[in-house]
Amino acid sequence: MFFNTQSLNELEQRYRAHLINSLSGFKSANLLGTVDKHGQENLSIVSSVFHLGANPALFGMIIRPHSVPRHSFENLLETGFYTLNHVNEDIVTQAHQTSARYEKEQSEFTETGLTAEYLNDFKAPFVKESEIKMGLKLVSEQVIEVNQTHLVIGELIALHCPDSVIQPDGFIDIEAANTVAITGLDSYHTTCKINRLSYAKPDSKPKPLVTL
Repeated sequence: MFFNTQSLNELEQRYRAHLINSLSGFKSANLLGTVDKHGQENLSIVSSVFHLGANPALFGMIIRPHSVPRHSFENLLETGFYTLNHVNEDIVTQAHQTSARYEKEQSEFTETGLTAEYLNDFKAPFVKESEIKMGLKLVSEQVIEVNQTHLVIGELIALHCPDSVIQPDGFIDIEAANTVAITGLDSYHTTCKINRLSYAKPDSKPKPLVTL
């Protein structure tokens, strides 16, 4: 099958959305936890988180255009703090349900049966059922002019994860935490690691890394 710009534009809206959203392959599955200044908690699933830098530890996230109320986005702008919590196999259905359009005063934690957890005085709620939890401070928010999406950049200032998932060299084995991936808008996947390879150099071939 072949598509060009014209044929893509002529596709039925939902068909086109599924097609285009699937093309980027496996994406991370995170729950974005926030609370406003009045204590109203919100939770939403996001699949656009990406590593931006290690020192300082920065993560980017794309938020769709603010043409409709986006409670979690509004909360993080208001308070400057938010959490990202890996979705695992045990909470896939609940995590997916957070994408429903609940009212502002309805907490997705309550509506889906997930548990808000406040750790070490961090100002936004973590998801208790998640194994890998990140607390971030907002450092930048920009509108991407080409399509009016928002680039949110946060600095990692809190990390909670089991000792068992951190390997001796610092590598986090996300499979050990049962973290899942997303493709498209609604497909969830477990993964199977093929290998870790040594640092690539021009004068040598990569070798499998031995991990304990």
